[in-house]
Amino acid sequence: MTGAPLNGFKARLRDGETQWGIWNSLASPVAAEALSLVGFDWMLFDTEHSPVEVAGLMPILQAAAAGTASAVARPAWNDKVLIKRLLDIGVQTLLVPFVETAEEAEAAVRATRYPPNGIRGVAGSTRASRFGMAPGYLQKANDEICVLVQIETSGALSRLEEIASVEGVDGVFIGPSDLSASMGFLGNPAAPEVQDAIREAAGRIVASGKAPGILATKAEDALRYHEWGYRFVASGVDIPLLVNAAQSMLRQVRPQSV
Repeated sequence: MTGAPLNGFKARLRDGETQWGIWNSLASPVAAEALSLVGFDWMLFDTEHSPVEVAGLMPILQAAAAGTASAVARPAWNDKVLIKRLLDIGVQTLLVPFVETAEEAEAAVRATRYPPNGIRGVAGSTRASRFGMAPGYLQKANDEICVLVQIETSGALSRLEEIASVEGVDGVFIGPSDLSASMGFLGNPAAPEVQDAIREAAGRIVASGKAPGILATKAEDALRYHEWGYRFVASGVDIPLLVNAAQSMLRQVRPQSV
């Protein structure tokens, strides 16, 4: 009989370790399994900007369990029902999108906790509890859930300290694309004003006692963010990596290709 699952990502976050990740939105168990074996510390499975629904995410998580990367999932919204369903299929670390206020952060945390600390519904035989075979799961689950809140607007950024101070929030994640759009630089997260805000945010998150995280689409950006203090960094996105490699190969074999 197996014990209650532990959350290695949360433990390393608490210890201040740097964790390098990969963003997964291909909605494919095969891709998830392959990327899980590459050596990343964590993988983000996106259900906000991908066609993956809850039922489709479960086989993806099962496939990714072949490797060493910790699974992080982003629900489509900060919704207690969606969060409950992701937890039941075994997700222990959630990246909650578009958190604008401390109240919204509190709601996200409460959705992940069993009573009396929260409102998570109780189910006995789910993948989360190893289908009911994990002794003490209900008593240990709250401690192993990791909540990451995503700040994506200038308004949320102005309330960063209030959001980060919420008990149960383990990390604060900056979304460069939406943040740049909110700041008036749609499609241009490299704008100096946006990059200055991202750099300042890292220090503010650390000062709040929480772990800072971010998404990068290029290795040079990932390394720069790490230098600024970000500790869990998604260093690439699967679809652009695939497309860019395919375009590069095609240009080599058929040079006139764009």
